[in-house]
Amino acid sequence: MRILITGNMGYVGSTVCKYLRHARPDAVLHGFDNAYFAHCLTGATRLPEQNLDAQFYGDVRSITPERLAGYDAVVQLAAISNDPMGHKFEKITYDINQDTTIALARAAASAGVKNFVFASSCSIYGIAEGGPRKETDPVNPVTAYARSKIGAEKALEQIDTDMVITSLRFATACGMSDRLRLDLVLNDFVASAMVTGKLSVLSDGTPWRPMIDTADMARAIDWAVDRSAEAGGRYLAVNVGSDDRNYQVREIADAVAEALPGTEVSVNTEAPVDSRSYRVDFGLYKSLAPDHQPQVTLRDSIEELKAGLERMHFGNADFRNSPLIRLKVLEAHMEAGRLDSSLVWQASARP
Repeated sequence: MRILITGNMGYVGSTVCKYLRHARPDAVLHGFDNAYFAHCLTGATRLPEQNLDAQFYGDVRSITPERLAGYDAVVQLAAISNDPMGHKFEKITYDINQDTTIALARAAASAGVKNFVFASSCSIYGIAEGGPRKETDPVNPVTAYARSKIGAEKALEQIDTDMVITSLRFATACGMSDRLRLDLVLNDFVASAMVTGKLSVLSDGTPWRPMIDTADMARAIDWAVDRSAEAGGRYLAVNVGSDDRNYQVREIADAVAEALPGTEVSVNTEAPVDSRSYRVDFGLYKSLAPDHQPQVTLRDSIEELKAGLERMHFGNADFRNSPLIRLKVLEAHMEAGRLDSSLVWQASARP
């Protein structure tokens, strides 16, 4: 099997490459990335790309059907990957997360690719009062990032092709990676507890977040790369996570404090209502992919983050202004003249 992973040099992609190499030792694995975050290695003893048979560099916005010829599956991870970046780069967020995803899928179909996997997000549920949200429930995206994901999903469903397309609506990512991000709720909490002994919940602690470790995200991608149309349909949008991993933010903070004794937790009880709060029903994924269910518990993710940060000799109390925050990396590239305002590499700074 030949698999192309776009956006493989990021937080999730680094883990996906490692997982797929282990799960599919005979597969041909290629990566395609423009290397915004290639240098953001965190305690890795070797390059994650050594798990691949080849690494290609380029902007996914300009990929051609010819580049996709010969692959059995394409995994689309390339994205502007969180709300702060989506707020600052709103037009580019739609361009990459939505329009480019659609163009990539059409190019893949034209090239004869059998399976297309899109990393979507449960954040499309936005403000979701009541019970856990199923795939058939209305969505309510409140950020550019979330709107770009559901926009891509809707267009992918309309593509007239025999290619099997899977939109994986991932729960909130967490856990250790060879290219760790600390701009995610659990990762931020663990880092803060380790370097300051304190953990601040900026909301009143009641918003709901489903959580999933990067290893379990990779497990789901492994399922989707050769999913048959009989298992969910030619096009499938599916929530990926586990029902027992729906947490309120205060519960996440308390779990970190329990794992790191002595951590002081403060909750902003006067905070305005968080615009993102959603519980998610993962029953469909459980029925379709029983052998690829999440295995990493919240406590496991915390322990692995703690161990990983210790290996890095992490001690930066100002980490929210460091390269461990993806927005800060892009801003540094721009300030140095390496990227232009459209996040395109300048000729003098191409990787």
